[in-house]
Amino acid sequence: MMKRKNLTLAALCVPVCIILNACSSQPAQREVHSAAFEPGQLVQSDTNRFANLVMRDNLDGLEILLEKLYRRNPAMWKRRMQPNLEAARVEVMTAIREGQPLANLGDARGTEAIRRALSPEFEGDRAGAYIYGLGSMLVDAWGGHLNLSLVHGLDAQRVANAAHNTMVAAWLLSERRDETEQPLLLSNEISSAGRNLSFEREHGKIIGRLDTLAAVVDEKYRRTIIGYIQSLAGGQLLQFLPLDAAAAAATATTATGN
Repeated sequence: MMKRKNLTLAALCVPVCIILNACSSQPAQREVHSAAFEPGQLVQSDTNRFANLVMRDNLDGLEILLEKLYRRNPAMWKRRMQPNLEAARVEVMTAIREGQPLANLGDARGTEAIRRALSPEFEGDRAGAYIYGLGSMLVDAWGGHLNLSLVHGLDAQRVANAAHNTMVAAWLLSERRDETEQPLLLSNEISSAGRNLSFEREHGKIIGRLDTLAAVVDEKYRRTIIGYIQSLAGGQLLQFLPLDAAAAAATATTATGN
């Protein structure tokens, strides 16, 4: 009998193992870029970690957008007085990450920098100023930090406003024209030569991450209150009950002291 049971278990395990191996061997369509462990993560909540990953990915997205803009508008990076596109890109992204002002913008950052970049009167590097405006706006929404820990707060409404502003900026980028009705910056393109909507997709990714984070941060405080209430109620509601009547009566007698 025991031998028959072992054979049955073996027969059941074989297809399960085959299924698990098939699932684990599926080719990765898109790799997950998780962050390596660092000691600073020990003082970060789950929401902190999520916000930090959103900031990392959004800055990477802005860097992609900046390179695309420079390639479609090479005159822009040349206005930055750098030897090549790569050096111009590094200058802009370093200014964002280190909280430095950007040349030709003075102290302007955030939405003010975006307005200047897409103003017909602006004579500087529009692409760099535009990305700097978006990047510095994100850093400001994070309270001036790139990485949050337990001592930092994050306002859900500020994050949601940053998502809205990014959507407005993307629309202005595609719509703003000069006096000859030419785009101030070449970005998306739909023409007989082909379709290029990669700028729209990158903006959409940034907006989506921000909207999701805003919802998570807003939910965090609600779940904290709910969790506290559940912990109070759990003392009475989450108790094991005896299965037979005799045991129940004995438990009740012990509880009343009779």
